[in-house]
Amino acid sequence: MIAIIDYGAGNTYNVAKAFQYLGVQTVLTADAQTILASEAVVLPGVGAFRPAMEQLEKRDLINVIKQVAANKIPLLGICLGMQLLFDSSTEYGLHAGLGLIPGKVIEFSKDMNLSIPQVGWNKNKLLQDKSVFADVAEQYTYFVHSYYAKCDAKYIVSAVDYGVSVPAIVQNDNVYGMQFHPEKSAQVGLNLLKNFIEEVVAK
Repeated sequence: MIAIIDYGAGNTYNVAKAFQYLGVQTVLTADAQTILASEAVVLPGVGAFRPAMEQLEKRDLINVIKQVAANKIPLLGICLGMQLLFDSSTEYGLHAGLGLIPGKVIEFSKDMNLSIPQVGWNKNKLLQDKSVFADVAEQYTYFVHSYYAKCDAKYIVSAVDYGVSVPAIVQNDNVYGMQFHPEKSAQVGLNLLKNFIEEVVAK
């Protein structure tokens, strides 16, 4: 069973449908015991950083998510959910994140003459060829975001070029993040979720 964290800030329906398509049972929950007893945990997210962290705090989920990581349960953050994994974000002020991957989330520069937010498909450059997500190499995935992560290269599995190098998939031990929406990235995204299930969760 995979727990999809319910905190009012996630694209939970489409994420659940993607796993259902792969034949994987999920439960949408904010219950600590259910989350900690699951085989893997997914933290989806759409919207802004601070309200999302406030919702996690309101539902007493911050320490639960940190316990998931400490217990070596595979944890996958998607879009805003990935950004929440980092130490902090500068979105509408400086706000603390979950601190599960060292780094910070910053805004795209308005001087790049690019449309912000980044909306649409972009091609992944693989930086870690031994990753379970190595299939993403040279593949296009679907992005919607105005902020991006800055972190050490050792945590970056793949990146895309959007005026700057944008981490697309990140990993720190059993904590994974995808800046794009795998559930909206057609067969490529489904394959990545399948790899997560088969290579990470099933171990």
